[in-house]
Amino acid sequence: MPTRKPKQQEPSVDQASVRRVVAVARRQFLAHGFRSVSMDDLVAELGISKKTLYVCFPSKTTLLEAVLKDKFSEVEADLGQLAKGQAANVEVALHQFLNCLQRHTAEIQPAFVRDLGRETPELFQLIEQRRRELIRRYFGGLFEDGKKAGMIRTDIPTHLIIEILLGAVQVIMNPPKLMELGLTVERGYSSVIRLILEGALVAKGKG
Repeated sequence: MPTRKPKQQEPSVDQASVRRVVAVARRQFLAHGFRSVSMDDLVAELGISKKTLYVCFPSKTTLLEAVLKDKFSEVEADLGQLAKGQAANVEVALHQFLNCLQRHTAEIQPAFVRDLGRETPELFQLIEQRRRELIRRYFGGLFEDGKKAGMIRTDIPTHLIIEILLGAVQVIMNPPKLMELGLTVERGYSSVIRLILEGALVAKGKG
């Protein structure tokens, strides 16, 4: 009888290795776009075998999804930290929130936005869902505290300000529109949010 070859053991990976893969992929994908960065490129930089990489992530799409989730988790953690002290000084909190978003969006380069729109529209839906959640949670609380501090207009309900902000973000912050307008993600977000905030702020000299 022919002898059966023993089944090859899959290389084992720990969480630290998975996090390292995500960190390297995140830096490469967001800077250069994920279409031009191959799994072979990542293997070469990580110094691991291709088999090990595919044990961590069975496809480039699953790795991209992990990168997006990692990015949103970091944004949420930073906004959550800022939100803890926002009631003490709403004006400072507004600037900190804007600086936080600008810092995070600066990492996302046009090549990544282009690839996202062309290659994985289903993952863009994930981005839209997560950003809606973040805007409602953190900016909603910020506007409420701003009203109590006399900085945000009270004649417009908070939920309406949020919906206006969400509507503007949805229209502008999508890959085709960003490319049409020649905007980076950083410039697009900062312009939309600053415009909405300036409209929501109480004019100086008015109570």
